[in-house]
Amino acid sequence: MPLILKEHPLRHSVSAELHARTFDPLRAPALIAHLSVICGERGSGRNVKHLKRLLAYYERPIPDTVDQHYAVDLGPMRMRWERHTEFVTYTFSKQAGFEQPFDASLLDELPESWLREMPGEVITAVTLAIEACETPERDHEELAELFADHPVVGSLVVGGAARAWSDLKIYPDGLSRILLRDCSMSENQAGRLAKRILEINAYQAMALIGFPLAREVAAALSDADRRLALVASRMATPSSAADPGLESDLLAELTNLAAEIEAIAARTTYRFDASRAYYGMVQQRLGQLRQERIEGLQTLSEFLDARLAPAMATCEATAQRQFDLAERAARLSSLLRARVEVGLQEQNGRLLESMDRRAHLQMRLQETVEGLSVIAIGYYGVGLVGYALKGLEQYGLPIDATLGMGIALPFVVGLAWLGLRRVKKRLTGS
Repeated sequence: MPLILKEHPLRHSVSAELHARTFDPLRAPALIAHLSVICGERGSGRNVKHLKRLLAYYERPIPDTVDQHYAVDLGPMRMRWERHTEFVTYTFSKQAGFEQPFDASLLDELPESWLREMPGEVITAVTLAIEACETPERDHEELAELFADHPVVGSLVVGGAARAWSDLKIYPDGLSRILLRDCSMSENQAGRLAKRILEINAYQAMALIGFPLAREVAAALSDADRRLALVASRMATPSSAADPGLESDLLAELTNLAAEIEAIAARTTYRFDASRAYYGMVQQRLGQLRQERIEGLQTLSEFLDARLAPAMATCEATAQRQFDLAERAARLSSLLRARVEVGLQEQNGRLLESMDRRAHLQMRLQETVEGLSVIAIGYYGVGLVGYALKGLEQYGLPIDATLGMGIALPFVVGLAWLGLRRVKKRLTGS
């Protein structure tokens, strides 16, 4: 009976994710070829098309859609394709005996045009051989000959059920070499072991991509650090002793510095975060190998930790340094803005004081003008009254014009003063 309860829309996707990174069972003797191809987060569509081209070449059914992984038996070999965040991997495996494990690679059996036209950039290419425990065991000289006299690292793995050797070098044919000796592994154990070692090889390469970038931006960060220190010392100059354009110059330089630091962070942040994540996966896979020392050889964990740890520490230090520089630039910008705001407030205060003094002066002048206006209006008003009284006196009325003008003077001046005051109150709204 099917489930009648309402399911979460991601339930099946979450369940499928648990089985996304499966492995193919292997039995010694076997040969494996592994490719890791960087395609970017949006470039996996081209790799899916390329995968379908290989299926068509071997006349295998072509699926309508390809999810995170795809496995198929091509006939002469088996292939497993996996899509990661920014790269894809191809793993070709074949059960076959061999005398010399690295004389030939399974990649030689693939179509040359298909390999040549593979989209993306190869970051790792590995040939891995699993030999049976029944074959004669190689001594140090034979191992050194297999790995071209390079320093070999190796250890007992899977609790002593197998041995692993490699030099992690890239040979003239473009491939790295890994040799496993199956002592008592089951087919599933052999498949898991091969997958983990190949993942370690891919993840350590992806982790180390950030190291050259860290060294590249170190000079730019040092220059930004020096310029920030110079800006801070210039900001310590008292405002009174500084030139008038100091704040604007400092603010422009800080803005440019902050933009440069942000540009560096935009280039490096994703890469450093990815390196940190890949390094964590390398450490996890190394722990799953359950290594034990082979006398006279450095273990894979010791070798990788001696190289990877300093590189990852450099990436971490560079990421922290650019974060600290961005914080310092932000703090200096805030201090400079505060300094500019204080200066503006002082200027505004002085401006308001000057405006207040001008307002008082204008009021005094206005009062003076009002007094003069009262006098002028009174003078002309008394003159008009005088003309009227002189006319009446000439007409024969018993009026003394001079005396009348003297009596009218305070009334005319008072009326002028009251009139101007009334007009002033109406204009001021008081």
